[in-house]
Amino acid sequence: MLRVKDDDAGAFAELMKRYESRLVRLMHTIGPKRDLAEDLAQETFMRVFRARKTYEAGAKFSTWLFTIAGNVSRNAARSLGRRHEVSEVDALRGQSSPSSPQLLAATALDASGMMPTRIAEHSERAEVVRAAVDALSERQKMALMLSRFENMSYAEIAETMELTTKAVKSLLSRARVNLRDLLEPYIEAGIIPDEIDFSNDLYGGHGGNEK
Repeated sequence: MLRVKDDDAGAFAELMKRYESRLVRLMHTIGPKRDLAEDLAQETFMRVFRARKTYEAGAKFSTWLFTIAGNVSRNAARSLGRRHEVSEVDALRGQSSPSSPQLLAATALDASGMMPTRIAEHSERAEVVRAAVDALSERQKMALMLSRFENMSYAEIAETMELTTKAVKSLLSRARVNLRDLLEPYIEAGIIPDEIDFSNDLYGGHGGNEK
């Protein structure tokens, strides 16, 4: 990033190569629409480039990058809310990318302490879990993704989300409890709770009012 600050185009291309797939995966989960993930990732990189002259080496680059990504996601959600756009079909369902419902299902259930050995083998179950993750608040989803997929420490997540370490621990704990409560009826009896809505296409649209 220090090379990018000195207008090294090759260095910027290398940063994009290293982090693009990780950004897209994050935006699949925290972005307002899953089919906007790639566009939001590109917007994040554009902001990084525009901010290159003010960059100061300090925290890990990924922490700084994901902080910008969070801001881009929130701005996109506000913009979509103002325009009241009609939900679009989730074209990414069924793909086998690292951000697919199957992998997210396994990760979410593992985080909630309810990991059936064959949960990822059934597409309906995977979609139920994806919808349950949708029902979490924006901050719970982002904290869960940074913890489970990016392997960030509590301190790194706190810096990325501009929270205290204690608040991050509490956030992750609530996310796991909420996932367990949402998924327990389905895992035990095949009942899909009312809080889980397959019709909601705005990824993150069910988020709570948690600050």
